[in-house]
Amino acid sequence: MFDTIVLLAGPAELTVLPSVLRGHNPHLAVIPVGTRAELAALDADLLRRARLIAFVTPVIVPGSILARLGYGAFNFHPGPPRYPGWAPSQFALYDQATEFGATVHVMVEQVDAGPIIDLALFPVPADISVLGLEGLAYAHLAHLFWSMAKSLATDPEPPQTRPIKWGSRNCSRRAYRAICNIPLDIAKDELERRIRVFGGNYFGIMPTINLHGVEFRAVLPSPGQAATQTAADSPTSIAI
Repeated sequence: MFDTIVLLAGPAELTVLPSVLRGHNPHLAVIPVGTRAELAALDADLLRRARLIAFVTPVIVPGSILARLGYGAFNFHPGPPRYPGWAPSQFALYDQATEFGATVHVMVEQVDAGPIIDLALFPVPADISVLGLEGLAYAHLAHLFWSMAKSLATDPEPPQTRPIKWGSRNCSRRAYRAICNIPLDIAKDELERRIRVFGGNYFGIMPTINLHGVEFRAVLPSPGQAATQTAADSPTSIAI
């Protein structure tokens, strides 16, 4: 019998989302987890009675866990189907995409490859930052969660899926590092584009040039520095 939701999310979401689900089903047990180790510690009997909901998490759920869940697993991905995988906002801005969004899908062993349940799309505002685009995607994802919370908390049947395909864009940590590996003959506008999108030291990875065994990393000015300097006298600095 369906009576449990395993909620895989970050600390902030784990303080809010359980009450949303229990508001629709007071008898529902919501098990908060934040790591792969916590997932692995869940016993088989609990998983048989449970469905898993993952919300904006970097944790990859093993296929062995997915196979034991009695009522499915569903992921709230902070990007549109065109951008499956890791850091979708950065890849979309690098591609100069005009549309972005958020996606809810069935979880399968391959990351961001399961049938799509729902999505929200919106135009990418001009000159938006990575954090700004992530914020818009998060807001749309939260709306999707609120709209689906009742059925996820009360209906043991899985949500209906839509005939929407995932894109083929390679959004991976390896692809991210490859873009941040700057060739010596790079054009000026391409260098500026990579620094603008990837120069915030997200995930500890930044645009880097290797020259004669020495590594040069681009470092964007901090917000405080940017506010006190003009564009002409505040160039991107280089850390060695």
